[in-house]
This record gives sequence, C-alpha cells and structure tokens, in this order.
Amino acid sequence: MFLNAIKTALVVVAVLSGDTAVAVAAGCVVSDPTATPLNVRSAPQGRVLSTLPNGTAVVIVEERSLAGKRWAKVGAADGTLGWVFANYLDCTMADDNAKSAPMKPRTPPQ
Repeated sequence: MFLNAIKTALVVVAVLSGDTAVAVAAGCVVSDPTATPLNVRSAPQGRVLSTLPNGTAVVIVEERSLAGKRWAKVGAADGTLGWVFANYLDCTMADDNAKSAPMKPRTPPQ
C-alpha cells in the first residue's frame, strides 16, 4: 500500500514538473553486489547526491540507456530522488503478484 502511494506521488511530480518520465510498474529494492551503499546521482554518470543502502525500497520513474548501460531514476520513501545504475536494483513487476486462475481446456464438440 505504501509503495503504491509512492508510485502515485512520483508520477504526479513527474507530470507536474514537465519531466518526460514514464512510470514503470515495478517495486524495486536496492541490491548492490558490492555490499556498499548505492550511489544516487544527479544524472546518469552525474555527480553523487546521496546513497541508498541495500534493501531500500524504491520506485522507478524513468529509465535510460547510456553507453550500453541501463540507468534508472528512482524515488525512495525518505524523499531521495535521483539516478542509479539499474543493474543494482532487484525489481518485481506488479503483474507478477496478480496471477489469474488457470484456464480449463475446452472440450471439443462431439
């Protein structure tokens, strides 16, 4: 529930600011394999604004590719907003949690 509120707020901020951000229906968690805090940057490969520790929940509001590497603009519950190296995020698509009932095969008419 809290994550959905963050997603909605970030989309509203992106739209009101004139940003061309597109909300991605993904709840993500910081998962930096180096076990160090993940740098949050002003732009892809930009100056470091802050860091996020492993396990921090974030929402992706925009994605870009730069020099063949994926970057994600993320927002966290503490108000952190900036760019991170996308490979250091562990994301689960929202649709993965909403599975439908299995379909029964139809019996052909006889």
